[in-house]
Amino acid sequence: MKAIRVFQLTALVLLVVSAVQVSYWLFDQRAYTIERVNAARAAYAEQAAAAQALLDGGVRAARVHELLPQIVVAGGRASVAPALEEMLSAERHQRYNRYAWEGAFFLLALGVCMFVIARALRAEARVLEQQENFLALVSHQFKTPLASLQLSLETMALRTLSPGQSRTLIDRMLADLARMEAMVTQILESARLERGRVDFKSEPVELHGAVARVVAALEERARAQRVAISSEVAPGLYALTDPLALDVIVRNVLENALAAVAPVGGGRIAVSASAGNGEVELAVKDSGVGFNPGDGPRLFEKFTRLHPGGGSGAYGTGLGLYIVRRLMQLAQGRVTAESAGLGQGARFVLTWPAAPAGES
Repeated sequence: MKAIRVFQLTALVLLVVSAVQVSYWLFDQRAYTIERVNAARAAYAEQAAAAQALLDGGVRAARVHELLPQIVVAGGRASVAPALEEMLSAERHQRYNRYAWEGAFFLLALGVCMFVIARALRAEARVLEQQENFLALVSHQFKTPLASLQLSLETMALRTLSPGQSRTLIDRMLADLARMEAMVTQILESARLERGRVDFKSEPVELHGAVARVVAALEERARAQRVAISSEVAPGLYALTDPLALDVIVRNVLENALAAVAPVGGGRIAVSASAGNGEVELAVKDSGVGFNPGDGPRLFEKFTRLHPGGGSGAYGTGLGLYIVRRLMQLAQGRVTAESAGLGQGARFVLTWPAAPAGES
């Protein structure tokens, strides 16, 4: 990575130097053209002066024109032929245009190369920053459940516990293991999506049943966090997508909503669905912490977790909504997020192509 970065920086410096050199070449060629044209005009002016001296010395005009064909004599006065002046002006403009086009082409090519390299450097810096943030985040997220597991195991090893106490510690350890498993699953899933290694099958999937299964799986957790989940998804709405992908999408969006509602001491999550214009839409609205209106698109970027008060949960890798966006793209669908601001809750809208009539 460092060697590539050094190469990119070196190439960028060389391109900047080349652009400066081309600019100097353009300036120098312009000055050279002006100098040549002025020198030619001065030479012809000297010929006109010599011709005038010959005329003043009594030499016939025909003889003067024969000796100096670029000089015309009119009314006893010698001057440079007008056609010659026009030729010098045309040559000057021709050179100007040629140098301008050549220089503009080279400057454009160099500018495009500099833009591409600069953009690559910015993207690389952003990736490095994301990787550092991700490593710090994952280290912290794994450290917490590992410490809890260690404490529970040490407690069970040091003293004899009652069945109730043992059950509490076992439940805590299982919850810690489930949290770590969920994080590992998200990391692996995002890597597969990034590399396109996904077996995606589009088929009609009923939203009512899919949403009901996910809500049922999250109900106990929601009750513990004092969050009420309501679902108003009518039967008979079919989306054209992959069944497993739909389950992952709905689960990640609802878990994100839970993570947004829990910090405010509880609240509501409402799930609704509608169909129209050949599409099926699923909306998830929560009463959580919300986010700044301009941060909506950022939520679906890889490793993005908004600061506390901006919609991030206490736990997570910043990959859940990224996975949602990639799976929606594979399904030829789309996902959007909107919020009126911090503390105003949020609304996520998932849109799939509707299953053609007769396929459901």
